[in-house]
Amino acid sequence: MSKVLIFLSIAFFALSNVVKAQDDAEKIRILFIFDGSNSMNAQWQSSSKIKVARELMLQTIDSLQKIDNIELALRMYGHQTRIMPGQQDCSDTKLEVPFASSKTNGLKIKDKLRSLDCKGTTPIALSLEQAGNMDFPPCDNCRNVIILITDGIEACDGDPCAVARALNKQGIKLKPFIIGVGLDTSYLGQFKCVGEFLSADTEDSFKSVLSYVVSQAVNNTTVQVNLKDIKSRPLETDVTMSFYIQNKNKLEATYMHTMNINRVPDTIALNPLHKYKLVVHTTPEIIVENIALKPGTHNIIEVDAAQGFLDLRIQSNPDPSNGIQCIVRKKGEMQTLNIQQMNSNHKYLIGKYDLEILTLPRTYMYNVNIKPGLNTKIVIPKSGYITIKKRNGPCQILHLTEGEERWLCNVPDNYQATTIKVLPGKYKVTYRSDNSISTANTIERVFTITPNHEELINL
Repeated sequence: MSKVLIFLSIAFFALSNVVKAQDDAEKIRILFIFDGSNSMNAQWQSSSKIKVARELMLQTIDSLQKIDNIELALRMYGHQTRIMPGQQDCSDTKLEVPFASSKTNGLKIKDKLRSLDCKGTTPIALSLEQAGNMDFPPCDNCRNVIILITDGIEACDGDPCAVARALNKQGIKLKPFIIGVGLDTSYLGQFKCVGEFLSADTEDSFKSVLSYVVSQAVNNTTVQVNLKDIKSRPLETDVTMSFYIQNKNKLEATYMHTMNINRVPDTIALNPLHKYKLVVHTTPEIIVENIALKPGTHNIIEVDAAQGFLDLRIQSNPDPSNGIQCIVRKKGEMQTLNIQQMNSNHKYLIGKYDLEILTLPRTYMYNVNIKPGLNTKIVIPKSGYITIKKRNGPCQILHLTEGEERWLCNVPDNYQATTIKVLPGKYKVTYRSDNSISTANTIERVFTITPNHEELINL
């Protein structure tokens, strides 16, 4: 059977930052259900799936051991009976390490993981069912989380969705995050009832997802950032967010704002004991100061982030490697906000901007209005070329406009021809040889440049 999934609800960074209330603290009980099936031996980038998953799991346990008020347990499946052609043991699941303090059980769980020999099948539904019915001792003040790690879909006749619903009715909070490794998204509907889908195409992305998952599994204070459009709808997305601890200005977390499968802003988790500064890396950036979170609840941060597009084009030249750039500044400000390549599109917060397009001569545009959800298109004419051949001596190009001569650029001494790209218009070249000692020896050439035209000047 082809196995293409990893179900995860584990975590790995920032665990030491999760602090529970000191009085009447809720106990967190995490049961890891770990895949020991034969398919975990398959190669995945630099190593096998089992080696990558086991190493990350060991690091997770190390972090969990540093936190008070957490109990851990380990169930494995597919690790007792070797799969044979046409045969599989669908009862192959076992609680290997019953619940105890993370400080006590950490070493036991790591020893079991290190000795694991992956050889069987994938009875996900049965493992979940037995975990819910057998593995959690009675507790009046516990938050129960099942963490399921597998690289495959259900291989037996069970229904993980039905089991998940039954466990939730028993008060067991099933929170698997579904991490797809080479996963066809057509599988997504099968697992929506079980948990949240996250894609992990590489080992590095796998680690990033684990960093995200940790707070979700351990911390019950969640955050949703609504990036609002001009109609106050939370529809803006696909931009990086940085969370800083306010009084220390210390970076706490970085996330790419994402819409989840339901097309609403995805949920993240943050330590509620801090106040935060949020930097939303739009152009320009948005900064929200002194964000206080309410512990143990779902917090929503509202941010006005209506945006539109600036579309810079060269007439009849779609090549993005044209070499011409545009300096974008907020209206009336000198600070450079962005350097945008011509023949490109970039998203900006709504408002007015000043543009300096680095053509020869410069193209200035002021009070360019970026409107919400719309594409503001700026088109400049295609350039022509001036090619100059000369001996050593001072040489300059002047732009003739509005009855005046304005300096455009100097032409360097060069034994070969010098070619300069300029906008259509009227120009003058002035030159005097180094061998000349009289102003009267000044040479002038006046000419007109049209798009794609090349003017050859021999001095």
